[in-house]
Amino acid sequence: MEIIDLTVPIGEDTLSPPSVNLQLKMTSYHRGPGFWQASKVEMLLHTGSHVDFLRHVQADGETAIDIELERVFGEALVVDLSLVESNHAISVQDLEDQNLNIQKGDIVLVRTDWTEKHWGNFPTYYMESPYCTPEAAQWLVDAGAKAIGFDCFSEYCARLPDFTSEDFIIHKVILEGGSILMQQMTNLSKLPMDRKFNFFAPFIKLRGAEGSPARFFAILD
Repeated sequence: MEIIDLTVPIGEDTLSPPSVNLQLKMTSYHRGPGFWQASKVEMLLHTGSHVDFLRHVQADGETAIDIELERVFGEALVVDLSLVESNHAISVQDLEDQNLNIQKGDIVLVRTDWTEKHWGNFPTYYMESPYCTPEAAQWLVDAGAKAIGFDCFSEYCARLPDFTSEDFIIHKVILEGGSILMQQMTNLSKLPMDRKFNFFAPFIKLRGAEGSPARFFAILD
């Protein structure tokens, strides 16, 4: 058995997406005479590897405490788009060219290798990333994916300074379609491209939270 960690590291040099552009801040408290430390963190819930829930785009949408773990655990497969360049718009044709065998209830991970190459290189990571088109997002939802993950910055509009809630279309398509959205993944290049595998995305069970940091990982037999 091999465990593949698919989560990016975060710290005080990590920025959230430019839609909010909040830098992570950690403050540590100590008590003596020996060593004792307790820390608090101020960060956007969408910083680094995270999952998004329907409350992110819908006022009465489900939050972290409403999501059963079965919706983020299960059989997964990789869509290998590792040859795409920066600012590439992931299309339906890109997906169809992969001859995917997506079954209802599968988890789909979209690989571009962007995070492996550029995580921590802000703002380039956000501003020049490949992104998903609404049509491609709808194609994945219609194919039956219960959760969809990206190793790039999937939402083009969020890099723009004047976007509105109605422009947040990739999130709307996926979340309102009943799927879970997972973002800022990494190491998808270490996963098999020719078979399915077990995937896990545990997150914080926080009341009222429209998203949550997550520790993505896969188990390979």
